[in-house]
Amino acid sequence: MLSAFRTFADRLDTLCRLYGDMEEKKWLDNQEVCLLLKVSPRTLQTLRDNGTLAYTQICHKTYYKPGDVESIVRIVEERRKRAESMGKSI
Repeated sequence: MLSAFRTFADRLDTLCRLYGDMEEKKWLDNQEVCLLLKVSPRTLQTLRDNGTLAYTQICHKTYYKPGDVESIVRIVEERRKRAESMGKSI
């Protein structure tokens, strides 16, 4: 039993070294992302559906990594400008 625990602990240490800092980071929910990107829930759904924005679902709730949201701000702004030039909004 002790050797099984040591094996488990060794594997856990290896995973921590491989994946870096394991401190808890805040994930964003749908409402927070909509507010940050200034988009509707339906536009957010489209960003998920077309693969523009990565997400994770836990118990039927959708979460986003802050870094993933930050990386698409420019994309959303470009789409907004393009839509406005055609007299539409996103």
